[in-house]
Amino acid sequence: MPDPKSIDGVLVEWGDRLFYPGNRRVAARPEPRLRLPPFQQRADAIRRRIEATVIRRVPQVMVKVTGGGRGMKAIAAHFRYISKNGRLEIENERGETSRGKDALREVADEWRYGGSLIGDESPRREAFNIMLSMPRGSAAPEIVLRASREFARDELAGHKVVMVLHDHQANPHVHLSVRAEGADGRRLNPRKADLHRWRETFAEKLLVWGIEAEATRQGTRGIVRRYDALWQQRARAEGRLLRDRPAGPLATASRRTLDEGRHAWSQIADALQRSALPGDQRLAAGVRAHLRDLDRSQGAEREMSGPHRG
Repeated sequence: MPDPKSIDGVLVEWGDRLFYPGNRRVAARPEPRLRLPPFQQRADAIRRRIEATVIRRVPQVMVKVTGGGRGMKAIAAHFRYISKNGRLEIENERGETSRGKDALREVADEWRYGGSLIGDESPRREAFNIMLSMPRGSAAPEIVLRASREFARDELAGHKVVMVLHDHQANPHVHLSVRAEGADGRRLNPRKADLHRWRETFAEKLLVWGIEAEATRQGTRGIVRRYDALWQQRARAEGRLLRDRPAGPLATASRRTLDEGRHAWSQIADALQRSALPGDQRLAAGVRAHLRDLDRSQGAEREMSGPHRG
């Protein structure tokens, strides 16, 4: 009979690569880090993530950077867009709410002068536009707003923030703009690892309000999706988009991510299959089904993006 510890070892090794990418790298960080939980707890945490992802199909959060303003002119235009020119309520980092065109001008002035001066045009990105959402029907709009508020409080502390809830579309979502420069003079520069942490934080905040959500990377789930920039979304909705980008073959990095994810899932399935625990056997069957889904979806993608022959 296989040693349960050896099975847990495989789960931790490959599960970390799937669910917690990059967080084992040693880097200087000013804030203290929590100690890793005992080995058995880590393995059980991976089991829970596997079950949520491939068996229960828990809704996945979405946190994406949709752009950012290079100067106050672009930032103010984004404020007008997300607030429907002042008709929707806006909220700042202090929890204060306001509405109307005059309120928008006041917020823009506060951003312009609240720190290093932001001119109408700037050679650098002075704000980041973020969208936080959940799939249709998975969370009430007010819960999405509360979780977004708490997300901003934790992840964007010390920065000026503007939030607007959009609940008039199929999936409620929050548009959040954050001033790049913080009160301490340091500037945001979100990277891939930061975005993954932001998704994890947003999922945790939703759970506090009773909404179970997962923050598994698309590559882990076998999905590579190209999101349009916000200007393209607007233009398409208004019928002004002149040319869509054609679907082409996956980039080398995306293909590598999918291949690495599939290999990790295979290693996990093999380990769980060797376990004598009924729960592990159930997980193994779920992972095998997930691998079959990956094969079908990736085969279809290759067929669609491959060269056409006459």
